[in-house]
Amino acid sequence: MSRSAARVGRGLNAPGRACVCVLGLIIVAACASESAPPLTTEAALAPPPRPGDCVTITAGADLQAAVDGADDGTVLCLAPGSYYGPVTITKSVEIWGPRDAVIRSLGEGTTIEIEADGSALTGVTVDGSGGRFDTLDAAVHVVADDVRVEGVRVQNAVFGLLIEKANRATIFNNIVQGPDEGPLGLRGDGIRLWETRDSEVRGNQVIGCRDMVIWYSGNNRLVGNTVVRSRYGTHFMYSHDNQVEGNRYLDNVVGIFIMYSRNLTLRDNLLARSSGPGGMGLGIKESGNLTVSDNAFIANTKGVYMDTAPLEPDDFNTFEDNAFFHSEVAILMHSSEKRNAFLGNQFVSNHSQLQVEGGGNALAVDWNGNSFDDYAGYDMDRDGFGDIPYELRRLSSQLESTYPQLQFFRGAITLALLDAISSLFPMVEPETTLIDPRPRTGAVEWKALDAR
Repeated sequence: MSRSAARVGRGLNAPGRACVCVLGLIIVAACASESAPPLTTEAALAPPPRPGDCVTITAGADLQAAVDGADDGTVLCLAPGSYYGPVTITKSVEIWGPRDAVIRSLGEGTTIEIEADGSALTGVTVDGSGGRFDTLDAAVHVVADDVRVEGVRVQNAVFGLLIEKANRATIFNNIVQGPDEGPLGLRGDGIRLWETRDSEVRGNQVIGCRDMVIWYSGNNRLVGNTVVRSRYGTHFMYSHDNQVEGNRYLDNVVGIFIMYSRNLTLRDNLLARSSGPGGMGLGIKESGNLTVSDNAFIANTKGVYMDTAPLEPDDFNTFEDNAFFHSEVAILMHSSEKRNAFLGNQFVSNHSQLQVEGGGNALAVDWNGNSFDDYAGYDMDRDGFGDIPYELRRLSSQLESTYPQLQFFRGAITLALLDAISSLFPMVEPETTLIDPRPRTGAVEWKALDAR
């Protein structure tokens, strides 16, 4: 992300600037949907170039026999055409091919099984797998260390790329095309890391699958990936010390969900249009020591959902310099969470800045230096911070948190009148749920996301 424009609250010292802020964020959202690269074209991720020294395999040849007859370190270059699996790689060889070299499934089991340390699969298309979920039928299944899967296109498979009990895997610039239709729960995972460590998942496109899963896996990096029209963009469970940076999550049910995990860093990600009743940009359950910074949460049902986070008494979560725009609820807490800090974030054009389910509050949360577009204070000394605290007291949000069925009236004049009445007549003034003692009101830089 880059810093390129100003965002402000609605302090008396900043007339008109909030309109510029909102317009800028609208442009960001438009770029995310209209200027994004064509995710289903082969040109989106070109395969790696042909290696200089390799053994040519003609179309239709027995690929398993070619692998079995090769020495360790051999590169097998496939000519354009069709080859048939299943293939089990038990030697440290590389199989390279252009995109129109297609390794096809015969309709049962996993198509390519990689069991040899140091082997690689690059450039080819893998078409199909068996249809069983219980046996994890996949296009590519990696169960070895130091394996590279790069520039591969996967299509018509139940599971895409499964990396299990592996170390130092590199999963680069692959396209995993799911069915992109039908119930999300009946699709397979696009990319799945299970008990995998010290690995990097970079520059991949996952389209119309179920989830990208990181389970029981630590010290991995997810960088520059795009996940669209899926269920969970990335789902962490019992996975510690991972980094998630520069990814795009568009039109999924959930962008990122973190469960029972610690020491994760989320930076410079776009989480947009997670819609529907369960839609959330980021979900957090019983996870701690999270650093969430410089992310853009745009047009989600819930920007961030938190449930008992953090869980461990010595853990802390920090949300800093994020943009929350045009969501139904920017922050939703399942209970009165503690040991969380929201610092320097931007809250613009959300129906509710905060809701706490069950009638709790967020007074134990450290709010400091955030910019709220509904701040009605002033900055007489013009230091860029409000002279009075930002306090959230919306009766409609409090009632919606206590009685979720009232969300049916969201956007109707009924709830708007309740807020107006509560501001005029103190006898029905709602409880305070949020206090930021030093809200920003001056020219605040926001992060313009280049989503081209």
